[in-house]
Amino acid sequence: MGLFELYEEIKHHLLHDMRPSEDLHSIYEMPLLRKYPFIMLYNLKKTEQSPEHHPEGNVWNHTLLVVDEAAEKKAESKNADVLMMAALLHDIGKPVTTRLRKGKYTAYGHDKEGAKLCRDFLKCFTADQAYMKEVTGLVRYHMQILFVVKDSPFADVQGMKENTDLNEIALLGLCDRLGRTISKKVEEKEIENINIFLQKCNSTILG
Repeated sequence: MGLFELYEEIKHHLLHDMRPSEDLHSIYEMPLLRKYPFIMLYNLKKTEQSPEHHPEGNVWNHTLLVVDEAAEKKAESKNADVLMMAALLHDIGKPVTTRLRKGKYTAYGHDKEGAKLCRDFLKCFTADQAYMKEVTGLVRYHMQILFVVKDSPFADVQGMKENTDLNEIALLGLCDRLGRTISKKVEEKEIENINIFLQKCNSTILG
């Protein structure tokens, strides 16, 4: 199996499996995953996260949970292929941005860095510019759920309007927020935050 064949296999499982994490778990130890560009995925397992926000552990564990959430919800997407690939690559920027600060892991700017790495990853396998733009757009703006809800200065509704689809961001964001080992109460709060995000964005758009 070559790099392109592995990419196609991963895409197949992302689109057709109820739990794509099972296949991803099985291929993690393949030597090909240590070669560029798959090493970007391989390095996710080496990247720790603060237990307060990610009790599931490292970024790879989180990613597996997110792709399973996305698999359950992909029928709600306007483009399941884009959603599933974005779910796989959404935190690809964390290995290069994660730092331990005052006893806590942070990954400031992993969304922007991730968008660049996402394009680098995809262009190894496809020349479809529209597809790459859609996937990288979701990766670039997936943190906007948090920024908009908290009225952060990093919120960029206009950027989302120009470069991606708010509803797709909300869908990926929901998968991202639920892709953690959290309680039912926290899950309900995350769903509420998605609704707040959409309400605020719609208000901004109409205003």
